[in-house]
Amino acid sequence: MNQNERLMRSALALAQRGIGSVEPNPAVGAVIIKGNRIIGKGWHKKFGGPHAEINAMEDCTILGIDPRGAAMYVTLEPCSHQGKTGPCTQAIIAAGLAKVFVAMIDPSEHAGGKGIEQLRNAGIEVQTGICETEAKLLNAPFIKFTATGRCWVTLKWAQSIDGKLAITEPPPSGIGWISGEQSRKDVHKLRRRAGGILVGINTVITDDPLLTVRPSKGKELTRIVLDNHLRVPLDCKLIKTAKKHPLMIYTREGSVQANPEIAEKITKKGAEVLTYQVTQGRSNLHCLLDELSKRGIVHLLVEGGPRVLTSFLKEGLADEVVVYIAPRILGAQGSADITGPMAELTQAIGLHHVDIKRFGEDVRLSGLTAKVL
Repeated sequence: MNQNERLMRSALALAQRGIGSVEPNPAVGAVIIKGNRIIGKGWHKKFGGPHAEINAMEDCTILGIDPRGAAMYVTLEPCSHQGKTGPCTQAIIAAGLAKVFVAMIDPSEHAGGKGIEQLRNAGIEVQTGICETEAKLLNAPFIKFTATGRCWVTLKWAQSIDGKLAITEPPPSGIGWISGEQSRKDVHKLRRRAGGILVGINTVITDDPLLTVRPSKGKELTRIVLDNHLRVPLDCKLIKTAKKHPLMIYTREGSVQANPEIAEKITKKGAEVLTYQVTQGRSNLHCLLDELSKRGIVHLLVEGGPRVLTSFLKEGLADEVVVYIAPRILGAQGSADITGPMAELTQAIGLHHVDIKRFGEDVRLSGLTAKVL
């Protein structure tokens, strides 16, 4: 690994710290070096807050070092437009930096190389493409939404070694969860990155989940329930908290027509009832993703049961899979077998850019369902 790659990987590691706090903006990190010495570090810490480049230059000021003539390594092209914050390019030019190394060009319409062009026009040397793949993987949801206008879909589940997604009630031997505590904490990190979380009605009836982020850190998820026949219990946690946390019940148009009083009660509780028509064309999941994308949801996390998960895979709508595998064989004490519905898939799905991590005794395996980057 050469010095440029090493320093860019340091910037990427800084960018990781912003995940879960900056969305729907991308996570960005920056490192400033002068005379083979790092004199400033920064990352985008919070949506609407200063960008990584600004924080890195502020770090130089705190250390009492002038960044004039220094080089910056940044994971995404510096912005050149006025948004919630001022343009980073102008700050870089004003600071007198001599070189800027950029991992990837910002695909946004207001960027697309304009920031790099502005820096070069000011006499700053710019080099792009260092650790580009890693930078794209870091912000894959942002890149897809920017390029296509469609939200990124992550399927997540926890399973035993024999493919069971749940433990029968009452839980045997006092064990109520498939995965361990460390895995469950990691799931909340996934939720903080997403803009919406989706489950099927069977999960609501069986588990009565709340589907919020803990700790929230101000993060608000849109909670979505696939409920074709309006079976959602009016006394479930989702409905009870609908006025506090956004909730959408996605159902057939015919179900509302057949049960207008149920739909009205759900609405009065604070939830939105969104309907679809049964047609021979696009599936209801395609229509739902269209609607969520229009509403600005960049990243959807699907935590449904085997049928819901399989439906997204069959329709080719999943971009990423995250599976927590616990070292348990449940046998008859387990329920919601993932292997049955998955047998409906007619083609094998290989994962790309696979990552494997340990969380206590559990193993998390994640990967992309296609070579999208």
